[in-house]
Amino acid sequence: MAGKILIVDDVATNRIVLKVKLASACYNVIQANDGLSAIKMAHEELPDLILLDIMMPGLDGIEVCKQLKADAYTAHIPIIMVTAHNDSDSKLNALLAGADEFLSKPLDELVLLARVRSLLRARDTIEELHLRDSTCRELGFAEPQEAFKKDPVIALVASSKKQAAHWKHNLAQHLSSPILIVPKEDVLSNGALTKTPDVFVIASELDAPNDGMHLLSELRSRSQTRHSAIVMILPEGHARQSATALDLGANDLLATDFDSKELALRLKTQARRKFQADKLRETVRDGLRLAVIDPLTGLFNRRYAMPHLKRIAQRAIVNDRHFAVMLLDLDRFKSINDSYGHAAGDIVLQDVSKRIKDNLRGVDLVARIGGEEFLVAMPDAQMNEARQTAERLCRVINETPISITEKQMNIDVSLSIGVATGGGKEYDINMLDSLIEAADAALYRAKSDGRNQVTVSEVAA
Repeated sequence: MAGKILIVDDVATNRIVLKVKLASACYNVIQANDGLSAIKMAHEELPDLILLDIMMPGLDGIEVCKQLKADAYTAHIPIIMVTAHNDSDSKLNALLAGADEFLSKPLDELVLLARVRSLLRARDTIEELHLRDSTCRELGFAEPQEAFKKDPVIALVASSKKQAAHWKHNLAQHLSSPILIVPKEDVLSNGALTKTPDVFVIASELDAPNDGMHLLSELRSRSQTRHSAIVMILPEGHARQSATALDLGANDLLATDFDSKELALRLKTQARRKFQADKLRETVRDGLRLAVIDPLTGLFNRRYAMPHLKRIAQRAIVNDRHFAVMLLDLDRFKSINDSYGHAAGDIVLQDVSKRIKDNLRGVDLVARIGGEEFLVAMPDAQMNEARQTAERLCRVINETPISITEKQMNIDVSLSIGVATGGGKEYDINMLDSLIEAADAALYRAKSDGRNQVTVSEVAA
């Protein structure tokens, strides 16, 4: 689902131009014409991203940014500062105020939309971290979040040793972090790096134009470096190349004549986000895993799923958005156990669980809540999107038989799914039980009507 973006600019023409660009990409756009209105709307609307003009009468964009980032309620909202100025002082002031990005007018639509997509992806990771932490606190397993303490390991991949040494010398004046110079031929070599860098800084042109882009793609495809932050250094004015880099997975971009202090600030921001994402991936490890993870499938269990679903519903009410709940049941699972044995049944459950998880978004909740019954919750999802997702799950489960190697056989399996949606500001959290019942009733109809299909709730839940 496209996000909600707040445009803040005292000039109506500027707001209209930006709204047209963003609306064409199906973003929900809201507007404020001064700093005080922006702060008020940020609290009331909780936008997914803010495009904030620096030069405004009264409360300027820098002060607005500082206030939003100092407030725990709005600090997580990414902010792109927009200005007609392109000098180093303006950029540094914006970044020091907490801005996530700085763009100069006139805005290139291609780069703007790529930046928006990139920041919204990063925001989703942070939002999911907060959501999971809230659920864990409700379960009584959470520990206080650790502050951003450790120094990130920075790897520089330049077009030459001379360029890399120049980057390192200038960066060392602003960073205490370990800074490694990594020859381009060693970046992908097994064993060349004793420790995976937290952040890579890569020149787009290495031995040849776009070599850096190819390296970016390779780093994102490999498990060891997939979660490292990547800052690409690109020639000035290459809008299409910039947009491509962001869509390939670059976290940030800078021009080849960058200011080292600006790069240092951006590296700190990217490292902080990377460490937050690392924590998200580690949330369910160790003791917490034993409490909330189903040991057979590796999915969350009912104990985790119910309070997490409640948090999803509460967030949907606050943000005036919808969410979907699915109940999924393996068809004729008892006959699989009876015919092939419980060991084969366990393999079926494990394979089905993996297929379900692999075909959902990272932010979606998937849990095993019974023997062969699963629950899926999709934040920010309307009925049409939920139905399409459910139909895809039915298809990927049914189209490929599950192989039981020990018995040298393949087992055909299928799912029946019931779907219901809720949310919006008028939604009551006490209606959540009714929503689950509506999804359960839809599941029952899917079973009764022949199985291996999706049925949606006929009542508003």
